[in-house]
Amino acid sequence: MASGIGRRRAAALAEGSAAYTERRAEIVAAAARVFRKNGFNGTSLAEIAESLGTDRATLYYYIGSKDELFHEIVRDAAEANALQAEAIRDSAGTATVKLTRLITSLMSSYAEHYPYLFVYIQEDLSKVSGGRSPWARQMSAINKRYDDAIIAIVKSGIEDGTLRTTTSARVIANGIIGMVNWTHRWYRKGDPSMPDANEIGSAYAQMVLNGLAVETAAPAGS
Repeated sequence: MASGIGRRRAAALAEGSAAYTERRAEIVAAAARVFRKNGFNGTSLAEIAESLGTDRATLYYYIGSKDELFHEIVRDAAEANALQAEAIRDSAGTATVKLTRLITSLMSSYAEHYPYLFVYIQEDLSKVSGGRSPWARQMSAINKRYDDAIIAIVKSGIEDGTLRTTTSARVIANGIIGMVNWTHRWYRKGDPSMPDANEIGSAYAQMVLNGLAVETAAPAGS
């Protein structure tokens, strides 16, 4: 029976009808909300089905497993962030300009993909599909690309004298990532009491650069 459902699901995915794609997207969105509330280990397919007003058997026509749902929720968004960070790293401008763009874009991405990326942040990779699974290795590689891009930006600023620090570029980069990631504990998209994500990112960028940026001397007579 399961293999029959699997074959039907594969055929429907290959066909890619608008109705099937739309319903699958609804399931992914519902799963993200339940994962966000209960965590990966605390969520069952039955609970996801219940949130949609359907049953678990129906879900299998659209999705193979809880792991598959989680993987789809976060992979594309995380990949997009890595590509964005690499593009900022390779763009023209000073390290301070690049860090401002990077921090702001990361916070904006969390809002754009809310709550998918926050679901990913709050989970331990080693507990989702096993730390050595192909997906976990893929996500670790994406994370490394993102980390390396930030480290490179900070390092370039240290080397050209536009950023001051007594520690390593890696420590600074980890601090930046951790600061923005921590918003998963309190940021709620759509909450009228919440500032706009771009505003939050800009404020965080200003905080970071107020501590790192080297002040330039004012012109004589100013």
